[in-house]
Amino acid sequence: MTLRGADLIAFYLSPDRLPVHRQWSRKHAHTQRRLCERFAAPVIDAIVCQDITTRHMQQIVNAPSTPGEGGRVQGMISALVTAGLEGGYLASARLAQSKAGAGIANLPMIFVIGDRGTAALVGRDGSIDWLCLPRFDSGAVFCALLGDASNGRWRIAPAGEVRSSTRKYRGETMVLETTHVTATGTIRVTDFMHAFRDPGPHIVRIVDGIDGEVPVEMLLDARYGYGDLPPWTRWIGDACTMTAVGDALALRCNVPITIDDHDPRAVFSVLAGERRSFVLSWYPSHQDVPEAVDPNAALDATLQWWAEFTGRIASTTDYPAMVRRSLMILEALTYAPSGAGVAAVTTSLPEVIGGSKNWDYRYAWVRDSTYTISALLHGGLVDEARAWRDWVLCALAGRPENMQIMYGIGGERRIDEFELPALKGYENSRPVRIGNAAYQQFQLGVYGETMGAIYLAHESGVEIDESAWGMISLLLEHVEKVWDTPDSGIWESRAEPRHYTHSKVQAWSAMACAVRALDAFGYHGPRDRWRAVADRIHADVCAKAFDVKRNTFVQFYGATALDASLLMIPIVGFLPADDPRMRGTTDALEAALMQDGFLYRTTADPETQATHSDPEGAFLACNFWLVENYVLQGRHDEARALFERLIGVANDVGMLSEEYDPQLKRQVGNVPQTLSHAALVNAAVRLGSRGTDKSLK
Repeated sequence: MTLRGADLIAFYLSPDRLPVHRQWSRKHAHTQRRLCERFAAPVIDAIVCQDITTRHMQQIVNAPSTPGEGGRVQGMISALVTAGLEGGYLASARLAQSKAGAGIANLPMIFVIGDRGTAALVGRDGSIDWLCLPRFDSGAVFCALLGDASNGRWRIAPAGEVRSSTRKYRGETMVLETTHVTATGTIRVTDFMHAFRDPGPHIVRIVDGIDGEVPVEMLLDARYGYGDLPPWTRWIGDACTMTAVGDALALRCNVPITIDDHDPRAVFSVLAGERRSFVLSWYPSHQDVPEAVDPNAALDATLQWWAEFTGRIASTTDYPAMVRRSLMILEALTYAPSGAGVAAVTTSLPEVIGGSKNWDYRYAWVRDSTYTISALLHGGLVDEARAWRDWVLCALAGRPENMQIMYGIGGERRIDEFELPALKGYENSRPVRIGNAAYQQFQLGVYGETMGAIYLAHESGVEIDESAWGMISLLLEHVEKVWDTPDSGIWESRAEPRHYTHSKVQAWSAMACAVRALDAFGYHGPRDRWRAVADRIHADVCAKAFDVKRNTFVQFYGATALDASLLMIPIVGFLPADDPRMRGTTDALEAALMQDGFLYRTTADPETQATHSDPEGAFLACNFWLVENYVLQGRHDEARALFERLIGVANDVGMLSEEYDPQLKRQVGNVPQTLSHAALVNAAVRLGSRGTDKSLK
């Protein structure tokens, strides 16, 4: 027996319309009520015109719950996706999945467009659910990602059923193309941010008719202040403007627009060969409406800009597509005016679905910048690496003890943290946080990461002058004084400071790199003293951080917990990868932290040191570090297998978040993640070098 999708919806919402199924309806009355409350609206669009067998209906209704709030609904959605795989209506099932939970796109189903000043996330359903204007760290004007449609979004999509949707970037650019196939025809939606602001950011969306005739709907719901404040919407000349205190948007397009309360709306049809264009421009509300931007000229200019950028990439690996795409994403995450880069585009995407580990990553971490410098240099992007290096040097300005682990992308030192209780969070993961209190932490490791990046940059031709070296010398003197001080560690624990092994290893790296710089580049400094400090740190770590009985290094002095950051020990050259202590550590990490083919971060919660009761996903950067360790140990087949497993979890345009949950088979955490993509590039280069390239250490 087969039912139309419309009948299925009618069955759930009004059983009397389908008398033959009344008995089944009574049996599943609770499920029916739950679906009416939480599930029906997102799924109606997805399956209303599809054929669904009774067997698949039973699979959906009887699906087991998944962990977390809304687990029953999520289980039903998963069953719908499975049924879609079997029944041939996968596109609709995927669409239902993408609208689940908070009513917006699932993490693997979202894609980034940006202008090196801010970035938007576009869902497969044609909705921009996240956009901060005018900077990465500004308030979001589209915030459905962390709430629902009422918190702001911009959707352009077919008005009726979508049989299939495919996504890709146009060539080696960040210009996103979505092709929607419907019952009446096909359209392509091209989304991008103009590469040249002139003066403010411009989001351009172009709808091209490919064949047939497709009715299309445009819904623009701007909500300033993270989904809180509707705008004053009015016409000024040819622009539909949306204004709030300090901010304004101007929408121009070549289709008729109506204003529904605060929100522009349009319904139009596109024939084969026709083009409809929309340009949304931000500007300060106290200034005049900016001049119109030609969408076609903007497209040409943006394609040309990205073509010139990718034309400078010079990296030979066995995975050129993933490496080049990662380098493009790293460039898109760069704040061009300062050279700083954000750790991710988003805030508060959870490490655990339904959990509270939700942090704001829209700031510039010194640590992430140093790994990105390495990745850019490995990609042959010397000018881009110089911009990041210059930003890191600026972070050293003043007294060394004033150096922070992160800054605002414009150099702001205060990043005060607060919560937004009005937002229900991504898939009900609360709280939503703005700002990041970790900026106040002391992290010893940042000095070694900084010194290592500066050394590698100099070795690659990005030299520093005597003045900069003088500032670095002051930093090294500071490391001499504080290396034996407990800190918050690489994972930014908000518990009491500890003597973290990774931090001590990085302090050693700072002093060791300084000695190497004196020998290689002819700088002046107290070589013997710095060498002696490095030796003392080395001896201290080997004596206090190594568990002789278990033959492994541990997370911090005196701990029993293990930590994947220990994989940096051979990468920075603290010990050879084939040293028995390092081999023992790698074996211990695999035994304790490897599950379902992926390596987790720690065996214990960094805050409480209790065994994880609700573990986060597998931290992707740590897995790429394991790839590097495998190569350095000569385990090349294992390295390649793990690397390919990791790139296999990227979404269909090669984007990675912070973590991957093997149980849920989905990416989790903020996205796209700078550290993940930088680690991917460095691991790919290491694979190609087979451990022989000393510049990687």
